[in-house]
Amino acid sequence: MPEERAAASSFEALVCRQENHVYRAALAILRNVQDAEDQTQETFLKYLEKRPVFENERHETAWLLRVTVNGCRSRLRSPWHRRLPLEIDLPTPGPEEREELEELFALPAEDREVLHLYYYEGYSTAEIAKITGRREGTVRSRLSRARGKLKSLLEVGR
Repeated sequence: MPEERAAASSFEALVCRQENHVYRAALAILRNVQDAEDQTQETFLKYLEKRPVFENERHETAWLLRVTVNGCRSRLRSPWHRRLPLEIDLPTPGPEEREELEELFALPAEDREVLHLYYYEGYSTAEIAKITGRREGTVRSRLSRARGKLKSLLEVGR
């Protein structure tokens, strides 16, 4: 019994530490609150199934984000996936930030994925390559193209 409590307590601590990272990545890729919440739950269920051992918290975050990215890709390929308008209640001070976020969500999922991991999670292109299973050069190219697309979308919107 004490071992089960300790395991439950450590899992709860993991969820508290990582939930925000996993949810934000899923939301950036999927553009849908319910799908992002579902993917977040599935990521933590995958953790419970696999029970991986991590070197440090950064390794833990990278593993969870890789599972999240792969799960999001599967959801986007699913015939059940539906494109719904962005319906999130974000804590933004004004409509300009909301418009910029909607422009970001107008980008393809692969572009949102690298932008989120680079700018919001702070990963290097080498780390993103490991998380996404792509070559580092591919990640740099996608990041550059995504920046260009986002810049042109933002310029058109102004």
